[in-house]
This record gives sequence, structure tokens and C-alpha cells, in this order.
Amino acid sequence: MDTGTRTGFDTSIEAPGILIVTFNRPETLNASTAPMKRELVETLTQAQMDDSIRVVVFTGAGSAFWAGDDLSSRKPDRANAVLPPIFGGHHNPTGTYNGLRVISQTVNTAVRNLDKLTIAAINGFAIQTGFSLALACDFRIAARSAKMGSATLRFGLLPDEGGQYLLVQHLGVAGAMDFMMRKRIVDGETAHTIGLVHEVTDDDQLMTATLELARELADGPQMAMRMLKRSIYLAAEQTWAHSLEDIAARTAVTDHHPDAIEGGRAFLEKRQPHFNAALEGREPPNVDDIPWAHGE
Repeated sequence: MDTGTRTGFDTSIEAPGILIVTFNRPETLNASTAPMKRELVETLTQAQMDDSIRVVVFTGAGSAFWAGDDLSSRKPDRANAVLPPIFGGHHNPTGTYNGLRVISQTVNTAVRNLDKLTIAAINGFAIQTGFSLALACDFRIAARSAKMGSATLRFGLLPDEGGQYLLVQHLGVAGAMDFMMRKRIVDGETAHTIGLVHEVTDDDQLMTATLELARELADGPQMAMRMLKRSIYLAAEQTWAHSLEDIAARTAVTDHHPDAIEGGRAFLEKRQPHFNAALEGREPPNVDDIPWAHGE
């Protein structure tokens, strides 16, 4: 996929297939605009369709990850824009509803629907929209100095990008109620203690730790990991019977994938597996030679 500067963010790629999205409006604490959100959704669509992309990392330039929406002005940010402008906005209830459903909420939906694994490297303020995006990611690593929270009630507003749903998933109903109603903003250490982030690091080690995790995930069996990601999220909302049906259908695919053949062979030969042959242009193992299918 093409990389470079977009409206509100930059993109670059690190081996093996790690897409890094860096929000690039530090003068506004990376506050977002509608054009930024639309182009971010398009970038995630490209990442989904590009087999070479394995992991997506989000981070911010300067002292913020993504400090909510830009409330200082409703003027559209068209710098480096590649999509045509949309006219209309939050001038009436219908405009607010449409703006949320068509623009703002599609960002977190795109992150959740991405079958590639995602990591939020939270380097500073992650507030409102930025906080919700971080919660939508599969993994979160925070700098100790990070500040994150919904904080929408400080403005009499709601966590309208799905933040309430995501926070309930992470903290439960009681925890989400306390966190949002009391307008909490927590640092990296506290976020780790209450379970909002997977890891906390010194500020200068954030991207080192993030890329270490990204490379670990990128080296794993991509087909199985993508299938498992979808199944985990579905399992959170399914019955036991439905979750068994889902994982059985996915296993019927992954058990016969070249990565599974390589994994079985590596186990028998007491070596580390070398997955993702097709993604790396290598000859995949013989799919007819499944070790467990022949009783080996």
C-alpha cells in the first residue's frame, strides 16, 4: 500500500509488514477532524486488503496520542486531503446523527473489523475519540506519562464513538460507570493497574516495546491469528453453542493451511516454525502432508 502524509496522520511500514500510523497535528495535541477520520478509514481499508500488512500500530507525534476532536473550529482541514469534501455537520440533530454514524463511528468500527492485529502506542494524551480508538485496538502499550480517559462529561457530551461499549468490555459495567461518570483521566501506571492497557513503559522505551510486540505478532501464523481475533471478539457476544460452531468452522480452514503443516512439522522436528511462506514468497509445505492426518 502507498505510504506518506495524509490529512492528520503519516503512514510508514516497518518489516515485516508493520504499518505505523502517526497522528501528526501536535500543535492541536493531534485533535481530529472529519477529513482525518475519513482518510483514516480509507487507510485501514487498504491495510485490510493488502496481504503484506500484518500488524497496524497507532501512535502520535509530540505530547499526545490523540486528544479528542478539534473543538476549536468547525472549519475543515483539507491539507493533503485525497477525498472530496462533505458538506453538512453538527448544525442540527440530523447532522449530528449522520456525522456520528457515517464518519466518527466508522473509525472504531474499521479498527474492530480489521482482521490484522492492532496496537495503540499511547505516548501522551488519549482523550475522548483518541481514547476510544485505543480501546478499540487489540493491544495497548502506554508510556508512564500518558493521560487517558473519556472526559466527555466535562463538556456535557457523550462518548459517542462507542467509548461506553468499549469501556464496559474492559472494565465491566461498574468500572465503566465509575470511570465515565466521575470523569476520570488516568496515567499509564494507573491504566495498567486497572486493566486498560497491557503494558506500561518508560516514555523513551514506548516505541521500542511496541515494535518488539509488533514483530512478535507479525512473525506468528497470520491466517490462524486473524481467524482467532475474529473468533475472540465474537465469543464475547455469543452463546457457548455459537462460539463452538464458529471456532469449528474456522478450524476447518486453518488445520489445512500451510502454516499448520509447518507448525506440525516443526514440532516433530523439534525446531522453531517458519510461518507465512506465501506472504514471504517462499515455497509452502505440501498441504497434502498433514502430520496428524496420517497419525504421525
